[in-house]
Amino acid sequence: MPRFILVRTSQAIITLWILSVIVFASVHLTGDPALYLLGPETTDETYAQLRANLGLDRPLTVQYLDFLTNILQGDFGTSTYNGKSARSMLIQRFPATIQLAGAAFLLSLVLGIPLGILSAVKRDTFLDNATKLFAVFGIAAPPFWIAIMLILLFGPVLGWLPTSGRGGISHFILPVSVLAWAGMAGYVRLARSSMLEVLDSDYIKFARVKGLRENAVVWKHALRNALIPMLTFAGLTLAGLLNGSIAIEVVFAWPGLGRLMLQGITSRDFPIIQATVLAAGFFYIFTSLVVDILYAYVNPRIRYN
Repeated sequence: MPRFILVRTSQAIITLWILSVIVFASVHLTGDPALYLLGPETTDETYAQLRANLGLDRPLTVQYLDFLTNILQGDFGTSTYNGKSARSMLIQRFPATIQLAGAAFLLSLVLGIPLGILSAVKRDTFLDNATKLFAVFGIAAPPFWIAIMLILLFGPVLGWLPTSGRGGISHFILPVSVLAWAGMAGYVRLARSSMLEVLDSDYIKFARVKGLRENAVVWKHALRNALIPMLTFAGLTLAGLLNGSIAIEVVFAWPGLGRLMLQGITSRDFPIIQATVLAAGFFYIFTSLVVDILYAYVNPRIRYN
């Protein structure tokens, strides 16, 4: 177990380092940042002075080492759009994203996995067919379209819920429901298929022959062996939610990380783009590491030889 955790942690650190190289290189591959900031109508003296101020006149290796040192210290630079610290803008937007992501993640877990398990246990019944239809629609329907339809229904038509901004609990209902919809549908499909595979296995049939109660067979023996694919999906879902769904945050005017990333892209604010991309990569890599460690506890057979 310790060796497994050490190997996976080392791989995560290497992946983060590779991500930093890609993020740094992408800024230079898209063109000269100084030209983007000054525009075509500028003098050579102003251009040279800005490059010196930004450190762009130094060798790339030196620039990258400074970039890496700064991000290790939590310094992502200063926004070229409003002059604010990129780190402070991340910190300011993160609570909104984590509240929205946490609520959507819990809702999709609490409803999706039990529905998938019940669908597998009640195979080929009305409940199973209705659950499969719900899952297919949830995966196929674009989240932004669902968001717009819900805004039209609960806003102008019924007038029951606020449709934009971040405020009280009522502001969470629509965006959380939309974000949780796709995750819930994925959990239903994955939990159902995993449980069906396990329930048809020989050791489950043997457990039933021994006379174990059906609840013990399903929730104690079958569920634990069906958890691994659900853990993977849960980790990826949580990472995606923490990164912020750009479309949903824009539709609902939610002040989160996804919307901040879009603002940085549209204004060509390189420090903000770098900060949000690095934060997104960190969330994905960290959650993958946690899921891999959980694998070893759920299934002790997982080891590095």
